[in-house]
Amino acid sequence: MTPISFSPWEMFLNAGPVVRCVMTLLAVASLLTWTILIAKSVELLRIRLQLNRAERALANAGTLDLGEEWTREHGGIAHRLVMAAEAERRQSHDIPDDREGLKERIVLHLERLEAAEGRRLMGGTGLLATIGATSPFIGLFGTVWGIMTSFTGIAASKATSLAVVAPGIAEALLATALGLVAAIPAVVIYNHLARQSAACRAQVADLTALVMRLVSRDLGRMQALTASGQVVRLGASRMAGE
Repeated sequence: MTPISFSPWEMFLNAGPVVRCVMTLLAVASLLTWTILIAKSVELLRIRLQLNRAERALANAGTLDLGEEWTREHGGIAHRLVMAAEAERRQSHDIPDDREGLKERIVLHLERLEAAEGRRLMGGTGLLATIGATSPFIGLFGTVWGIMTSFTGIAASKATSLAVVAPGIAEALLATALGLVAAIPAVVIYNHLARQSAACRAQVADLTALVMRLVSRDLGRMQALTASGQVVRLGASRMAGE
């Protein structure tokens, strides 16, 4: 009599159609988990390098115009933040003596861009949360179904030997094992990517602060120029009166 093989592949081939579908689904979920890890890790690494370069450019820029010029080659969220501040400043040119109002409008616009970037950074990780939460239950369903099928087969054959029931139960328990194999890495990888995304969001917040510093600096210069112009006009009017 040929001995029964209990290798995972043989148990998969010998399992019933429902249990086999469950195992296939869990294997696909596990493959997606590792694919997302690789893709998101590469994406977040590229974004962090881009944010570092943009942060240095904005820190060294003296004006918002220079910030726009120096972040143009980097692109990404840094350039969008600068362009949003520049656009709001242009649209508010006809509102006199509105420094605080202009700052408030720019902050609101930048906060919206910052929130959108945060959502984009977390894109794709929701699938990991779904896999981590549902895979154990999907595997348990396969196990329950497989054990139920094994016991109904025993009842039909009227054989009570452990050698008869053991293969079916082993195949069913493999579904639970695959559920854990899919769920545990998904949860760990989700938490890892969430921490990396949070670090990137913190850098985006730093860029927002740098942009607002440039805006405040430009507005201060404009106010100083306006004040000096008023002083010059006042002196000229006094000289003309004399």
